[in-house]
Amino acid sequence: MAINDSDCKITEATINYKEHWNTAYLINNRENLGWYEEKSLPTLSLIKETRLPKNATILNVGSGSSILVDNLLEQGFSDIIANDLSDESLKLLKNKYQKNNKIKFIVDDLLNPSKLNELQNIDLWNDRAVLHFFLEKEQIISYFKLLKKVVKPEGFVIISVFAKNGAEKCCGLPLKRYNVKMLENELGNDFVLKKSFNYTFINPSGNERPYIYALFQRKS
Repeated sequence: MAINDSDCKITEATINYKEHWNTAYLINNRENLGWYEEKSLPTLSLIKETRLPKNATILNVGSGSSILVDNLLEQGFSDIIANDLSDESLKLLKNKYQKNNKIKFIVDDLLNPSKLNELQNIDLWNDRAVLHFFLEKEQIISYFKLLKKVVKPEGFVIISVFAKNGAEKCCGLPLKRYNVKMLENELGNDFVLKKSFNYTFINPSGNERPYIYALFQRKS
């Protein structure tokens, strides 16, 4: 089945997630990808709320070629882990920051991790537009199992996903849309909601993409 929507133009479909995302990054400029933003203002506003020190360990899952890494470096953060399933997407960041020892790059699958599950004491888990691609209950369980394994007590979690009134697809893939209560239920009683808000992102194609952003803190 061909994939060709306004968020991500792919001319040859695959059934393999890794191949799917590698293709997306190979045939599109970063600025043309449907999730590209010039500055990660909503995420940065929530990171500011955490008051984390500049040496805090920040894990950005589904990092892709995200501008957030640039923003974090500009703000002085010095322990950033960029993760993605797509090695092609991380190559873009590696080429830009190959001599920067403030960033670690991990190509790994959130649902079947071989490297990520070795991490510990993560101060901040950040996810912009990854969770909503997982449709099956088993996938969602695996995602939150990893999150709960690596985030330290009193650590923070930022999740931003398509809202209930958001688009049904992105990059040709169907989505599971969320509200804040659904995220609270998945995280469970060990995490406290600190702040949440609705945000309408205008993608490079000029289309509105309603998101919800939520900041949680793990109990001590």
